[in-house]
Amino acid sequence: MIEIKEVKTKRDKRKFVDFPTKLYKGCKEYVHPLRMDELNLFSEKNVSYEDCDTIYFLAYKDGKIVGRIAGIEQKIYNAKVNEKRIRFTRFDCINDEEVAKALFNAVENWARSKGMDIVHGPLGFNDLDREGMLIEGFDELATFEEQYNYSYYPELMEKCGYVKEVDWVEFKIFPTYGEREKRVEKIADKVLKRYNLKIATDKNKRRFIERYKKGIFEVIDEAYGDLHGVVPYTDKLRDQIINQFKMFISLKYIVTIVNEKDEVVAFGFGIPSLSKAVQKSKGRLTPFGIIRLLHAVKHPKILDFALIGIRKNYLNKGLPAIVLNYIMKKLPEFGIEHCETNLNLEYNIPIQNQWKNFDHVQHKRRRCYIKYLNK
Repeated sequence: MIEIKEVKTKRDKRKFVDFPTKLYKGCKEYVHPLRMDELNLFSEKNVSYEDCDTIYFLAYKDGKIVGRIAGIEQKIYNAKVNEKRIRFTRFDCINDEEVAKALFNAVENWARSKGMDIVHGPLGFNDLDREGMLIEGFDELATFEEQYNYSYYPELMEKCGYVKEVDWVEFKIFPTYGEREKRVEKIADKVLKRYNLKIATDKNKRRFIERYKKGIFEVIDEAYGDLHGVVPYTDKLRDQIINQFKMFISLKYIVTIVNEKDEVVAFGFGIPSLSKAVQKSKGRLTPFGIIRLLHAVKHPKILDFALIGIRKNYLNKGLPAIVLNYIMKKLPEFGIEHCETNLNLEYNIPIQNQWKNFDHVQHKRRRCYIKYLNK
């Protein structure tokens, strides 16, 4: 018999966060999220609660936890698309159709109680949260920023009545510096001079972040605002995201292009891969875990591309190529063997075309599923 319990107590919250560690024990592709970050989902400090309602469930079978799921009403996104949607996130369970259906029934009943008629996901609170269910690339190491899942998950989704809404594709990029890169470098100065632009520099990371964070997030909102699942970033949410990631950011892998007013018009940055370091500590920030993370930041072999953004009035001026070229040409010098692009929407052809200029291979695919409750 399957029993579904809503997560309410501190003890239940820890069980919710720790369940994947048990489920994926021995899985060499799984990368733990930072346990502290996941526990903060339940904290009143999570600024997303200002715009979201949430619910969390655990599934029990014979007294043992066998699954989990969370539901999110993202009110800003619903207002943006003028639809009544609930997102599901943090879905994990054993390979058991009965367990999966019980978990989704719980979220769907909650959605109906709130007058919603669509459930879709996996999607988090915002576009920088974990999203997408892996449907290809199960033998590839996950990045720190993304979620891994077993190969039986897509079949469970279909048995629960969910179908494809949209896919993301991911690429592995191998740094090269050939004739094309040399040509881009030659024209870069001309392009920047023509539009009165320059590449911002600073040796102090904290000062750099404080100076350009507002502009970077403004570019993110402008460049990504029309894409699937994206919500605007409030000032509080921006600060929360920066505090979450600033320890892992290195100025070596950031390029920011500004105009004559020092306003950000384009940017791109990567994060040193934390996958192996986080695996070893199982996502816990113990003293040794922190040392491993800091070592990974300083001596990475893999770079995770985080975001690339261009203001709309600077599109078709060659800035994406300049941003990528600036980052990629330095990677061999830093000992980077390859890069991971993370998620690219399947219809976002402009960004995918950028990878064609480098040695690359598509190695993963993720899916956002959808179910219409009134059909």
